[in-house]
Amino acid sequence: MRKFTTALCTALALTTPSFGADTSALIRLTDREDLFGWEAVGRLNLGKSGYCTGTLIDNDLVLTAAHCVFDPKTKKPIDPSNVTFQAGLRDGKFIEESKATKIAVHKNYNPRAYINGDYVRHDVALIKLQKAITTFAASPFKLHTGIAAGKQVNVVSYGRGRDDALSWQRNCGITGRYTGLLEFNCNVTYGSSGAPVFVKEGFNFRILSLISVGHKQGKKTVSYGMELPKMVTLLKKDLTHNGAYTSGRKTTQARRLTVGGNKSTSGAKFIKN
Repeated sequence: MRKFTTALCTALALTTPSFGADTSALIRLTDREDLFGWEAVGRLNLGKSGYCTGTLIDNDLVLTAAHCVFDPKTKKPIDPSNVTFQAGLRDGKFIEESKATKIAVHKNYNPRAYINGDYVRHDVALIKLQKAITTFAASPFKLHTGIAAGKQVNVVSYGRGRDDALSWQRNCGITGRYTGLLEFNCNVTYGSSGAPVFVKEGFNFRILSLISVGHKQGKKTVSYGMELPKMVTLLKKDLTHNGAYTSGRKTTQARRLTVGGNKSTSGAKFIKN
């Protein structure tokens, strides 16, 4: 899908200066002390469809990418009872876990659409858990508000080949910004879909964006995410006002359909050049 990546990268290059290629290594969060402060990032196990990365923004709310919560083969929403969030999963151990009870997807997300800017802007889902994850176990992250252009970021994710524990990449960069979209040079891969992109505010990390799609440029990875606050506000309303998928029943909003398939079972969405 070169047309999208070339056109979007060109537009971004005209608006925001690049940090250049990121060379920082991934840090595997293996031990319990390594995980301290990151417990609210967890793995979403998606029935037989694989997994994605999700993040608590409240004790019973998990933020992830919309394309993660659809079965890539049947093109139908994954039943919430088959979605499990495991906070801070590492080598088979997790802090706490809970199944989902509701899933809200932005109504303008069109999974059958050609992957373009509008697709990425709306590639957001919010999952209501059956059982809240205790604050003692994992402290939810807040969203970043305001302008973050020119800032360096951090990504914490699971991914193919590193799906047993979180990997933390510090100080990769925002390499572009364009009409509600952000471009990053962070080290992400299949399974990193829905992973939080953090900016640091003082001593705290805030969620700036989510990893939606990516592609390789030689040895480099270029990925894209969306601006979040307005999207999350709308999804919270959907969860409250019967605009979400529940177990055994779909939302009545007809435009929330399916996701374009990817041959990987990770749930990630990478563009082929």
